[in-house]
Amino acid sequence: MLAGRDIRSEFPTLHQSVGGRPLVYLDNAATTHKPRAVIDALTHYYERDNSNVHRGLHALSMRATDGYEAARARAARFIDASDPAEIVFTRGTTESVNLVAQSWGAAHLKPGDVVLLTEMEHHSNLVPWQVIAQRTGATVRYLPVLGANAQGGLDLHALDSLLTPQVKLFAFTHISNTLGTINPAAELCRRAREVGALTLVDAAQSIGHEPVDVQALGCDFLAFSGHKMAGPTGIGVLYGRRALLDAMPPWQTGGGMISIVEFSGSRWKPSPERFEAGTPNVADAIALHTAMDYLDEIGRPEIALHDHALAEAAYTALAELPGIRLLGPAGRRAGLVSFALRDVHAHDVVTFADQDGVALRGGHHCNQPLMKKLGLPSSVRASFYVYNTPADIDVLMTSLRKIVRFFGTP
Repeated sequence: MLAGRDIRSEFPTLHQSVGGRPLVYLDNAATTHKPRAVIDALTHYYERDNSNVHRGLHALSMRATDGYEAARARAARFIDASDPAEIVFTRGTTESVNLVAQSWGAAHLKPGDVVLLTEMEHHSNLVPWQVIAQRTGATVRYLPVLGANAQGGLDLHALDSLLTPQVKLFAFTHISNTLGTINPAAELCRRAREVGALTLVDAAQSIGHEPVDVQALGCDFLAFSGHKMAGPTGIGVLYGRRALLDAMPPWQTGGGMISIVEFSGSRWKPSPERFEAGTPNVADAIALHTAMDYLDEIGRPEIALHDHALAEAAYTALAELPGIRLLGPAGRRAGLVSFALRDVHAHDVVTFADQDGVALRGGHHCNQPLMKKLGLPSSVRASFYVYNTPADIDVLMTSLRKIVRFFGTP
């Protein structure tokens, strides 16, 4: 129990069995489950307030608009943005990064410029920069990870040679979705500012697990997804400093983002409206508001302590298995652990564990370049959240011991 209450009971999806066994859900880095309060917020909107926003004068439209804009203001408070206008609603982290790449990147990058990434980036914060670099003639470079199992984190000494005035943007993950590494985001942003580079922080894995403060980080852009923080799928946030957003051209065009349209041309609204063309995802934005309230009611510092403790306990228990290779730091880590069992494919581990009711993730975790560097085709990931308990680790270990015996792992 966290915060002295049975949080698991507040998540309806967890009240089921898999193969006749209680569900032990350890795939939270992929997506988290939704508390009853978030589900009820969606139902309430569709039953009572369903309408389009911003352009209607009737009661339903005004209620929907108020709810949508209240969610924007709540997101600003959630990450300590200085202005709700710095919050752009997107479909999630992937769309947020693509928006910056296709808008800011297309307008500012040129031959000779560099976009600096890290070797632990999720494809969503890697492929968009490769595409825009090919289009603009810019170059993508990578900050290495240290250690055969990337247990050393980022090679911060390499920043001296990589973070040059040619770097126009440094985009990096706050927490690695494969390694569990917690990167020193504020330090990385500070180092980037010293050479005049902008920063984009991928907060998909941190936003629902610990406090995130954009002013303390000193970042220029930050992206996150609602479905990784007990919120709905299909909704996310791009934070951008107001001056940057107002200077960026729109990425998508159509209704809602224009101030004037004539046959000869059009003019755009200021941010954030200029980046929200068409009918927005009103219901999920409102439910995301509820998710943010829910997490703050529990307490994000408390969630961080809970998740980190579970991950460290799991790491310690897993290290006792024969033939196991653990990825990421042995010490302080975020709430996930990835590993590989010798001569057993990750998909086999996940399939066998599922028969015991344990939901894991197996594959490259959208980290193919990192997996290749580590010499692995794939890995297994167990990731934790507010509703997990030490008992879940016990079930996981019982299942993995059976798998090791079955495959005869030396």
